[in-house]
Amino acid sequence: EDQLVETGGGSVQAGGSLRLSCEATRLNYCLAWFRQVPGNEREGVGSIYTDNGPKKGTTSYADSVKGRFTVSLDNAKNTVTLQMDSLRAEDTGLYYCATGGLSKGVCRLRPSKYRVWGRGTQVTVSS
Repeated sequence: EDQLVETGGGSVQAGGSLRLSCEATRLNYCLAWFRQVPGNEREGVGSIYTDNGPKKGTTSYADSVKGRFTVSLDNAKNTVTLQMDSLRAEDTGLYYCATGGLSKGVCRLRPSKYRVWGRGTQVTVSS
């Protein structure tokens, strides 16, 4: 059974940085990060193409985090990191990683496209 484990959450002041990691027993197509706050739908943050081939390492981001968040892949460790800089209060949420997500050759940021999910790690940004 494929498993994902997120680590690295915590509390930080606005303008600060956090680095989340997602360790996978197996990478499959894409790995994406999502976040959710109570009462809201799960929101896609960023994704990376993890399968071997010319698209490996291709990333995509939600407009709200472009230029501030970076997704990167350590293939040897089956780990994907989410580097979050210039954090804002609205970045607060429970952050999940998930695998799957490939649709028409592109990693999507729609939760319904992902099959395997971690349990999440909390990020709290205070203003």
